[in-house]
Amino acid sequence: MHPLVQLAKDAVELYIREGKIREVREDEFPPEFKERAGVFICLKIDGILRGCIGTFQPTEPDIAHETVRNAISAATCDPRFTCVRAEELDLIEYTVDVLTPPEPVKERSELDPRRYGVIVQSGARRGLLLPDLDGVDTVDFQINIAMQKAGIAPGTPVKLFRFQVKRYH
Repeated sequence: MHPLVQLAKDAVELYIREGKIREVREDEFPPEFKERAGVFICLKIDGILRGCIGTFQPTEPDIAHETVRNAISAATCDPRFTCVRAEELDLIEYTVDVLTPPEPVKERSELDPRRYGVIVQSGARRGLLLPDLDGVDTVDFQINIAMQKAGIAPGTPVKLFRFQVKRYH
């Protein structure tokens, strides 16, 4: 298991079982995880989504701390699901996506739902969809889902941004 995935798993299990936040030691991770980046954590049970929360702009001092925070949020704060229960912990599969900084997109032709995630923005509303998701095969479908997540009405003009991820299982 990749160290970031193990960190996410440890953070969720410690929080659900004991109500404690997993501490990150300074010497625990290699230098690349001491950088700042947005991180998304997705939890699945038998391939079915159980929670997914993240940040596309970093809010924590480094990737390791961002992973801990977002893993706990994915387990406890995703409004689509109830909080993860202790009896589910052994069933959860974790994915950690570390995002590149978003870059503006002028044309839809610059997007590819397999390679790039998308952020849509209209005023203060923003929606994000990760890349390479099952069933999301077209740019239009990817943008439509991101707009729905943001509560942006169909046909509303939006600014588009793209990003890539390093996905860890």
